[in-house]
Amino acid sequence: MLGFVLRKIFGTKYERDIKQLKPLIERINALEPDISKLSDEELRAKTEEFRSRIKEKEKEFEEEIRELRKELSSAVSPKEREKIKSRLKETRNKILESILSEAFAVVREVGKRTINMRHFDVQLIGGVVLHQGKIAEMATGEGKTLVATLNAYLNGLTGEGVHIITVNDYLARRDTEWMGPIYHFLGLSMGCIQHDKSFLFDLSLSETGKWESDKVGSGIYLRPVSRQEAYLADVTYGTNNEFGFDYLRDNMAIRLEDRVQRKLNYAIVDEVDS
Repeated sequence: MLGFVLRKIFGTKYERDIKQLKPLIERINALEPDISKLSDEELRAKTEEFRSRIKEKEKEFEEEIRELRKELSSAVSPKEREKIKSRLKETRNKILESILSEAFAVVREVGKRTINMRHFDVQLIGGVVLHQGKIAEMATGEGKTLVATLNAYLNGLTGEGVHIITVNDYLARRDTEWMGPIYHFLGLSMGCIQHDKSFLFDLSLSETGKWESDKVGSGIYLRPVSRQEAYLADVTYGTNNEFGFDYLRDNMAIRLEDRVQRKLNYAIVDEVDS
């Protein structure tokens, strides 16, 4: 009875979380009319603008980051190291949050122009939750694949790489071809890791040089490349098995040039409960 009364007064945990995110979602929505008026060239130019603003923001936290890295290099216990890494992550998130609203609004507009898909509020909420490092539970049909483009773009702006982990090779290929036009429009490269091959998304491979939804899954937009090249892309799709075993093989590699992955930066895991 008491629990029922408290829920009536304060709302459920879900309702409180949504209420907390509402102002941010409203800010993103408020940007839509102005963003939609931008030409394709102006919209593409936003990527370089965001990167410049990230670099400027990094200068504000330069001393703090330097001190944290110094502490990390001298930390001995795993618990202490994890604590410092968490603080570094929080600082990094502050930098990205300075452009989050605009970046999400830009990705939404590009989604409309390239693949005729618009991020709805529920997807924006999912994107913000993922940025906070939390689990976003979404029902089938609520657009999880589209949600990932928000965070992948935001974190891909740093140039340090983003991994999107799917449950099988087919979905990794499909999502690379399906979401590829969004990243391509915004100037981000996109890789795909498979069991025995690797690709980069490349629109020029089609006869028309344009993306067609009915060609998604055919492999027409996937250019074979080395594994290192696929990992050097701004955003790389693949399965947990491929990412995991490549990580293990890299740690056993004798020569530096035999390693395929770079320093791990940010990952989005689909079907995290499976």
